[in-house]
Amino acid sequence: MSEKLAGKRAIVTGGATGIGYGIAKRFVAEGALVIITDIDAQGGTSAAESLGDNCQFLHHDVSVPSQWDTVFAHAKTHFSGLDIMVNVAGVTLMGTIEDLDVETWDKTMAINVRSCFLGCQGAIKLMKTNSQETKGGAIINMASVSAVKAKPELVAYNASKSGVDMMTKSVALHCAASGYGINVNSINPGVIETDMLKKVMSQVEDGEALMDSYRALHPIGRIGQPEDVAAMAVYLASDEASFVTGSAFTVDGALSLN
Repeated sequence: MSEKLAGKRAIVTGGATGIGYGIAKRFVAEGALVIITDIDAQGGTSAAESLGDNCQFLHHDVSVPSQWDTVFAHAKTHFSGLDIMVNVAGVTLMGTIEDLDVETWDKTMAINVRSCFLGCQGAIKLMKTNSQETKGGAIINMASVSAVKAKPELVAYNASKSGVDMMTKSVALHCAASGYGINVNSINPGVIETDMLKKVMSQVEDGEALMDSYRALHPIGRIGQPEDVAAMAVYLASDEASFVTGSAFTVDGALSLN
């Protein structure tokens, strides 16, 4: 690896599995020091151990503000600051406008949107304390192709991910106008082969048929892998993306064009 992130300090939420783990793995390979957080304590511990000495794990419910305080305090104590914040943790809970209950709606918004708000807010505060040599930083929010491509059974998920995209733009404008040197972007993945996808499949009667339909939707001929998203995250977290902010980057095998 070229170590594009050598010496950079990162937090990746939802890092026990899937896209979050894929990003953390690539970040470590590129020379970063990484804290992964996840609500799955056993999975997160195993993930961090598999990534070696440059990765640590913190148990973390991203919907709870006080737990974010703990995460950022840990980064300040152990890393003396923060250069990269990647908000990945999320849920996909299915339901149409007629059958979704308000509790499921609120849970989706808390995990998918509030978590990004809290992650951005805390990351900016910590990044502002970086030394002159490490001034600024990069924030990456994980949205989805569902931010721009609606499905009737994803009313809460569609709303949450479009909210993440628009919040990202607002935060990017604020950081730019404030002169913080903090770039803020989002990634809109297509269907990615992860544990979250397996959970979606378990919510329907014929999960394999759903998977086949997902594959068929991608003109490129396959669904994505966590590594596909991780490659984009490395670019956005690197110094090569210093002029890139306020944008949503689609990584979906042309799904959104289909």
